[in-house]
Amino acid sequence: MFENLQDRLGSILNGLTGRGALSEADVSAALREVRRALLEADVALDVVRSFTDRVREKAVGAEILKSIKPGQMVVKIVHDELIEMLGGEGVGIDLHAPAPVVVMMVGLQGSGKTTTSAKIAHRLSTREKKKVLMASLDTRRPAAQEQLRQLGAQASIDTLPIIAGQSPTDIAARAVQAAKLGGHDVVILDTAGRTHIDEPLMVEMADIKKRSNPHEILLVADSLTGQDAVNLARNFDERVGITGLVLTRMDGDGRGGAALSMRAVTGKPIKLIGVGEKMSELEEFHPRRIADRILGMGDIVSLVERAAENIDAEKAAAMAAKMAKGKFDLDDLADQLRQMQKMGGMGGIMGMMPGMAGMKDKMAAAGLDDKLFGRQIAIIQSMTKAERANPDLLKHSRKKRIAAGSGTDAAAINKLLKMHRQMADMMKMMGGKGKGGMMKQMMGGLAGKMGLGGLGGLGGMGGGMPDLSNIDPKQLEALQKQAEAAGLGKPGGGMPGLGGLPGGLPGLGGAKLPGLGGGFPGLPGLPKKK
Repeated sequence: MFENLQDRLGSILNGLTGRGALSEADVSAALREVRRALLEADVALDVVRSFTDRVREKAVGAEILKSIKPGQMVVKIVHDELIEMLGGEGVGIDLHAPAPVVVMMVGLQGSGKTTTSAKIAHRLSTREKKKVLMASLDTRRPAAQEQLRQLGAQASIDTLPIIAGQSPTDIAARAVQAAKLGGHDVVILDTAGRTHIDEPLMVEMADIKKRSNPHEILLVADSLTGQDAVNLARNFDERVGITGLVLTRMDGDGRGGAALSMRAVTGKPIKLIGVGEKMSELEEFHPRRIADRILGMGDIVSLVERAAENIDAEKAAAMAAKMAKGKFDLDDLADQLRQMQKMGGMGGIMGMMPGMAGMKDKMAAAGLDDKLFGRQIAIIQSMTKAERANPDLLKHSRKKRIAAGSGTDAAAINKLLKMHRQMADMMKMMGGKGKGGMMKQMMGGLAGKMGLGGLGGLGGMGGGMPDLSNIDPKQLEALQKQAEAAGLGKPGGGMPGLGGLPGGLPGLGGAKLPGLGGGFPGLPGLPKKK
């Protein structure tokens, strides 16, 4: 969503960091560009004005202009103000109230209320082990109640039985009563929407609020609607009173202005963001991490969290044992490629890595997109069990058969085999003998330096695979600081592999991402660094 803004701000701020000293005129010229970039990203005018004023005030101080690297100081000020504009600290859904906690979902029709209700219920039940009841109060839209029931069945969440002819306020009262009797911790009320704000809608929302006494009223807004979403939030807040915002379609190609404006204009925190269609694709909104992504500083913490959610610990431990013996066959390579697909594919991973956002276009030009993973997995699946275990069996006639079966050609098969050979050689080297293998020592040393002894096995090679879901968020923040200390948190700082992490991402073959010729500097199809 923030790609255009990221590119614009990145080039403006890079121009500043390259200079030895900055004059007031330099800062003013840069801020003029920053203002233009934010306005083009559809950020509200008054928000842009106050943002640039605050940055100028801090950046044109005498102590800044005399500092060693004034350009970097300006980048830091822009970064800090961006975090402030987005809300400072992340705020989650507040469940500190007597059970059942009532969460009321409001918003216009088509903003994604029903799906978001199911996603929140899924998140609360899986992550926080809460017993959730969902109820649809939308009696106008055809099959709205049935849609919520089906989503509940998919995610194994209880839904309130549908009784035809009941009014929304009666359904709300029945839902709260049913939740009390059923021992539910949370009840989510999915209210009706309209194509635009009208008086009957607001009256209905106020009546539902009176009958159900919600602890949280979350406004679901489509982030692609731009400034209209800001006006919508203001109206709902004045009439109903909202406690927080949920932005959907943050994975779209909109300009991101709504996300940047809403917190500043309404004063209400953005609590969650929808980043995809799947039930699990709902993330907490962390202002610092979003600001890091916008300024091209990456988001290592979210990347590690995503890895923790998507990686099968048992598979990773089994693969670690194989790698420790120096074994790595084509089945293992297919598993690694699937893990990367689960984590959002190449684009998703690159967007979260410091200094790597600009590489996405180069990779796409070289044909290294997410479809490549699918083609490579298809090639491997077209092989027999014996061929996958022993690629040396693959002579010309076999390759011809595999190419026909996977819809590719011999050249694609040869590329895959070359990549596998390189990775297998790397695994042998890393799983080598002598004091537990080079990889284990490397991870242990990195974890020790960071004071994160328990993370020494993150790569799945040093001491087994820990339960990543139990890692303390403070340790994850320490990872981010480690990356920044290594010079990886600066725009355009570059990131050769994942060496800054203790042992790299679990299930991804250690310190470098698999399937890429052993790390980013050697990406197949891209010119190597001189």
